[in-house]
Amino acid sequence: MRILLMVPVVSFLLSIFDPAIIPAVEKAGEPSYGDAIVVASISDARTLVPILASDSASTDIDGMVFNGLVKYDRDIKIVGDLAESWDIREGGLVIIFHLRKGVRWHDGASFTAKDVEFTYKKLIDPNVRTPYSGDFERVTKLEIIDDHTVKITYKEPFAPALASWGMPIMPEHILKGEDLNNTSFSRHPVGTGPYRFKSWKTGEKIELVSNHDYFEGRPYIDRYLYRIIPDEATIFLELQTRGVDMAHLSPLQFTRQTDNGFFSTHYRKFKYPSFGYTYLGYNLSDPKFSDVRVRHAINYAVNKKEIVETVFFGLAQGTTGPFIIDSWAYNRNIAPAPFDPGKAKKLLAQAGWIDSDGDGWLEKDGRIFEFTVLINQGNTERQRCAEMIQGYLKVVGIRMKIRVVEWSAMINEFINKRRFEAVLMGWFLPRDPDNFDIWHSSKTREGEFNFIGYKNEEVDRLLEEGRRTFNERARGAIYRKIHRLIYEDQPYMFLYSSDTLPIVNSRFRNVEASPIGIGYNFIKWYVPKREQRYR
Repeated sequence: MRILLMVPVVSFLLSIFDPAIIPAVEKAGEPSYGDAIVVASISDARTLVPILASDSASTDIDGMVFNGLVKYDRDIKIVGDLAESWDIREGGLVIIFHLRKGVRWHDGASFTAKDVEFTYKKLIDPNVRTPYSGDFERVTKLEIIDDHTVKITYKEPFAPALASWGMPIMPEHILKGEDLNNTSFSRHPVGTGPYRFKSWKTGEKIELVSNHDYFEGRPYIDRYLYRIIPDEATIFLELQTRGVDMAHLSPLQFTRQTDNGFFSTHYRKFKYPSFGYTYLGYNLSDPKFSDVRVRHAINYAVNKKEIVETVFFGLAQGTTGPFIIDSWAYNRNIAPAPFDPGKAKKLLAQAGWIDSDGDGWLEKDGRIFEFTVLINQGNTERQRCAEMIQGYLKVVGIRMKIRVVEWSAMINEFINKRRFEAVLMGWFLPRDPDNFDIWHSSKTREGEFNFIGYKNEEVDRLLEEGRRTFNERARGAIYRKIHRLIYEDQPYMFLYSSDTLPIVNSRFRNVEASPIGIGYNFIKWYVPKREQRYR
């Protein structure tokens, strides 16, 4: 089943800049304040409470509005953000953060250590449906030394401790006493970041404006417009009419449809490996998927190499486990299961699934083996991937249906409430390989990331051990064991890791590719005055 949503092509219009009023003394090409960037997204944000945001659209916006204590630089090294510096003591059990002075929230209130304490308390509050609590439950005590110094003590060594404080910090003076699960702040956030929230029209756009008092300097681009266009084909039409300035291309668009004079003149394309992977995940509480032989059979039945070649034109690679492919934690010794429909049928027969009436579909206890996989609206590659999986499974006697769902509804109504049989989704991962929040059996509450209900006591033990181990070689050995165990359990069918393919209007200068992508220096992007389009 293939569902296409037809969306009218309507460019978002802003006041066009009149080049006649440019001061004559200004040199063409110099960094200049002004203009707007129009960014296309196939999905709307769900919530702008940063510790509840678990989808890419919400975190994209939160990343502009909020800051953590630390962040990654262009070379994927941890540097200060709201923290100016830090001391690590007692073998990693204590971190003392020295906070920046003079930082203000967007409403003018001062940022202090109390905001850090407040955010920490909300992260460990069992009544707050955050998927990120696992990193902060290891803290035994957070002490405010003074307004700009915080001392954090851990109950045991915790390797991802420093990186975990990249978590966006929230304002105590606004959110104290609020129910974060149901707060108006989720649609009207106030942060310390380079952009201030202005408006949100559901399903259409989110608008941010630059923070002229940002502690790292005023961003050159005055406005950031996040347009929700839930169809890749429509986004491409908008690129052709220059209705959007930045988007992510599909592999087909990148390789075949943008190799021409128009796109060479008006846009720049980038390509780099993504920090994640795509998978078919099973609801392990569903009896159909509780037998590991069934999950292995599905893995044998699907030709993942053909999917990568057909859908991605060489701009992806197959994967076998839960880590970034180029990570030191990834187990390269695990050979992916070969495409073998015959073996798949044998495993299914061993699990009791047999075509007893000769109609081509497997049955067990009088019921046909059929299930529905959910995919998010607007993602052409996932839809094509699902259609190919559907064809492979039909060959071995499994009837798979495809249901396309709008992203927010998919997360809120199906994933969080466990109302699904299987999902085709992806993870965008941090550089530290700790993935406790995705795989540990304790992380299955509503809003948490182990929504498939995976449980393996040895994996739990190793995840905990990996968090206590600082030596990279020793940690790597632990994570490679986790990789092997998860692949043996097949709670996901691991599919591929695709390249990231952003395209940016060429009027934007200072856009640079780096190991962490192109957005790390966004506040330094600018448009020369003579090329600015929008007031």
